Amino acid sequence: MMPKVIHSFPLWLPQTQTWMYNQVKQLQRLGVEAHVVCERTENLDQFAVANIHCFENEPLFRQVWDKGLRKLRVRRHLNYLVKISRKIDTQIIHSHFGNVGWANLGAVRKLKAKHVVTFYGLDVNKLPIQYPAWRGRYRKLFAEVDRVLCEGSHMASCVVKLGCPDHKVKVQHLGVDVDDISFQPRQWQPDEPLRVLIAASFREKKGIPYAIEALQIVDREVPVTLTIIGDAGQELESQEEKARILATLDRSGLKASTRLLGYQTHQSMLKEAYKHHLFLQASITAQDGDTEGGAPVGIIEMLATGMPVVASTHCDIPEVVGPAFAHLLAPERDAVELAKCIQSLLEAADNWSSLVQEGRKRIEKEYHQIKQAERLTEHYNEILCNE
Repeated sequence: MMPKVIHSFPLWLPQTQTWMYNQVKQLQRLGVEAHVVCERTENLDQFAVANIHCFENEPLFRQVWDKGLRKLRVRRHLNYLVKISRKIDTQIIHSHFGNVGWANLGAVRKLKAKHVVTFYGLDVNKLPIQYPAWRGRYRKLFAEVDRVLCEGSHMASCVVKLGCPDHKVKVQHLGVDVDDISFQPRQWQPDEPLRVLIAASFREKKGIPYAIEALQIVDREVPVTLTIIGDAGQELESQEEKARILATLDRSGLKASTRLLGYQTHQSMLKEAYKHHLFLQASITAQDGDTEGGAPVGIIEMLATGMPVVASTHCDIPEVVGPAFAHLLAPERDAVELAKCIQSLLEAADNWSSLVQEGRKRIEKEYHQIKQAERLTEHYNEILCNE
C-alpha cells in the first residue's frame, strides 16, 4: 500500500518554490496519498493540487486561539496539523525547512507518526549563524527525526556538521518537469549580441551585482543584452539588495540594454528563457550566512531547455551542472573569473551543441521529477519498514 503523507509548510505556495508543487503533484500521480497542511495559500491558479488543507479556512475563534497559544509558547506546533493528520490517519509528517520540522516535533509526538524533514538553505546556514539557539533546537530535531533530506551532497555535509547522524541524512534531488520543458539547443553567433538571462529574487545570496560586473567586462568585447526576472520582497535586506543591483547597473553602462521584468509566472519565465543564449547564476554566501544550501532550481530548468549555464562554485551548484560545465564555474564574488568563464564559452561557440546535450542528459537522469518522486516514495517506505 502507498503511504499516507502530510506535507507541512506555512504557505502554499510562493512563486519561487515550484519544487514543492512538483513533489506533491508527482507523488499524487504515483498513488501516494499526499496532503498539504498550511496556514495560508496564494498562487493557487498556478499551484493547485488535491488535498490542500488550509488553517485560514478554520473558524476565526480557532485561528485566534491557536495563534495565541503559539505566541505565548504554550506549544509550538499548529494544532490544525494534528487535527487533519488524525482525520486521515497519517503515517508520515514531511516538514519542509528545518525550522518547520522543529516546530512540528510536538505534533509528531502526539501522532506517533514518522517524521521526514527537508532542508533547503536558509535553515541550514543563516538560522544557526544568526541565532545560535537553533543549534540546540536542531540537536533535538535530529535526535527524533526519522530522515533528513538534502538537495545535494554539500548541503548534506552541512547538516551533518550541525549534529545530525550520518545515517539519517540522504540526498534527494529536486525534480523538474523535464517532459514539459522543450529542449531547444542555443547557439550564439559572433555577429550578434549575447543575450543573457538572470532569474532570481533580489537577495544578497543570489550575487546579482557580481553577475552584472562580469557582464560589464564581457560587454567591452561582445555587446551584451541582459534580462533580469525577479524583484525585491518587503524585507529591508531585500530592498537594500535591489538598491545595490540598480546602482551596479547604473555604473556598468548596461542599463540601457537591460530589461527588468520583475517577478513572472513560472511559465512566463520559461517562455522568456528560450529568447536567450546564456543563463548566469553568481550565487554567494551572504554576510548573514544565508546560502542557496543546495542549488537554485532555475539552473536545473535552464539546462533542461538547452541553454548553457555559467555560475559560481557555490554550495551544490557544481553537483547540479556536472563535469561538463565545471570549466564554466567561477569562485564566489569574483566578477573577473566569472567574465573569463563567459568569454571561454563564447570562444568555444562551435561546441555548444554537445555541451547543452550533456546538460539535458544530466537533468533527465538526476533531476526528472518523476524519478525523484519515485525516490521520495522509497524514502517513505524505508522508514515505515523500519518500525
